[in-house]
Amino acid sequence: MFHRSERLLLRPIWPEDWQAVYGGIADEGVVRNLARAPWPYSKQDARDFASRVPAPNEPRFLITTACNGHVVGCIGLDAHVSDSSGREYPGAVEIGYWIARQHWGKGFATEAGRAVLSIAEALGYPRVYGSHFLDNPASGTVLRKLGFEPTGRVIERHSCGRGEAAMTAEYALELATASGNSDSKAA
Repeated sequence: MFHRSERLLLRPIWPEDWQAVYGGIADEGVVRNLARAPWPYSKQDARDFASRVPAPNEPRFLITTACNGHVVGCIGLDAHVSDSSGREYPGAVEIGYWIARQHWGKGFATEAGRAVLSIAEALGYPRVYGSHFLDNPASGTVLRKLGFEPTGRVIERHSCGRGEAAMTAEYALELATASGNSDSKAA
């Protein structure tokens, strides 16, 4: 699956992309804001990530600039949404993303997020969850720009990059109310 927005092309991650993934994520400032990526992030971690085949209903994308194909980051959906007590949220997905440090503050996370929300809606998901570590308020800003609302829950979540649990703020978006968020086209 591919998705084109105004400035970005979201495309599948292929095994040969491992070096581009590594170049963007092998930064402690990026990894510490993620739940599943380890720190230090190794070349083998990048190879393994780029080689994984996602489930059809859980797309993940390499975020590239549409004009020259430079890698900006990654974004995707995970259908295994649960809280710290293990309670599952059936029929929901969680959005996850990272942006390489040199591309922070340019609106790429918001633009890619709109594209992925459009895809989530096309896949029939009624609700999307998102969260951010409390010491990463920029990610909360992105979620709010995308139309997510705080659930009022602050939960502890393990961060592989930090090597410990940290508090996260949880957000949710009902896609029926988000239909005006996407101004791009999926292919």
